[in-house]
Amino acid sequence: MAWNESGGNSGGKRNNPWGGGNKPDQGPPDLDEVVRNLQRRLSGIFGSGNGGPRGTGTSSAGRGFGIGTIVVVLLLIWAFTGLYQVDAAERGVVLRFGKHVATTQPGLRWHMPWPIETRQLVNTQTIESFSETTRMLTADENLVDINLEVQYRRAEPLDYIFNVESPDGTLREVSESAIREIIGRSKLDYVLESGRLDIVVRTKELIQRTIDAYKTGIEVTSVNLQDVKVPNEVSPAQQDAIKAREDRDRFSLAAQAYANDIIPRARGAAVREIQDAQAYRARKVADAEGETQRFGKLLTEYERAPAVTRERLYLETMEEVLKSSKKVLLDTSGGSGNLIYLPIDKLMEQQTKRPRVETTPAAGASAFESTATGASGQAADQRPRGSR
Repeated sequence: MAWNESGGNSGGKRNNPWGGGNKPDQGPPDLDEVVRNLQRRLSGIFGSGNGGPRGTGTSSAGRGFGIGTIVVVLLLIWAFTGLYQVDAAERGVVLRFGKHVATTQPGLRWHMPWPIETRQLVNTQTIESFSETTRMLTADENLVDINLEVQYRRAEPLDYIFNVESPDGTLREVSESAIREIIGRSKLDYVLESGRLDIVVRTKELIQRTIDAYKTGIEVTSVNLQDVKVPNEVSPAQQDAIKAREDRDRFSLAAQAYANDIIPRARGAAVREIQDAQAYRARKVADAEGETQRFGKLLTEYERAPAVTRERLYLETMEEVLKSSKKVLLDTSGGSGNLIYLPIDKLMEQQTKRPRVETTPAAGASAFESTATGASGQAADQRPRGSR
């Protein structure tokens, strides 16, 4: 027997599924009634406010009004999702089915909600940075550790979004490639000491030129070399190599200085020898020409007076020969064996060394005569006693 059929109770009434469920013979509730009660409750929640009897026109209108309200509310919520805020440092890029339709400025903006339109906010003012540490070879084949810091901003939102899949990753790879190229063309001493500023400038220019070619929309604001050092593993060997290179340069400079000193000296000596030879030649030629002219004039005089010229030549020759001789020849006449010795050479030397004495003409004798007389008296006294 079904739960809604008449039971065998004394009252003869139908069992109520919602009432007094304490009776042991009560069956399960009516499913149709449960569905109707649920519909009435939903209609009351969404604004129908009419729980009329089943099958009436008023209940159908209430249900239609509730569904429309739901649709309107959902549309309002969907439209509200299109509102977005663009900050002062940002730019909004609106895409309609993936195609760019507008770039919005800072402020409260609206676009057609998803899935028709989407937006992307790009910060174009904030400076971001990253560091890259890498080991590389210099131009003179030395290892060096470089710690590079790059600061950048997203200057062009459209290029940043559309042209490259990963602009930030591309910037990292380009920065590493650029610093490797610059360091690979520089020597170790230049990298460690005087060339750091130039390396920074050249690296920044190369990075910017490369990412501009890719149209990434990124602007590099600064590049810094935070740390440049030689690896600890190869530092002793590189120090030895640097010292050897410095010694080589020092010896080369010393050799160059010696060459710069000795070569001009040799060239000067060569020029001096040449000039001395030319002067000697000129002197010899001039002497020969003078002797020739003198001989010609002498010949002319000889032709005029041969005897006189011959005598004069003899006397001049003997004077030239005997002027440096210290021997004194005396001719004694009368056959006397007494020889008076006069040290004329000594007297002449004393005469040259003794200062000249001023004498008057009235004295009647010269200083040489008085000296000769005194000397002769001494010489006479020095004779042996037997000859006096």
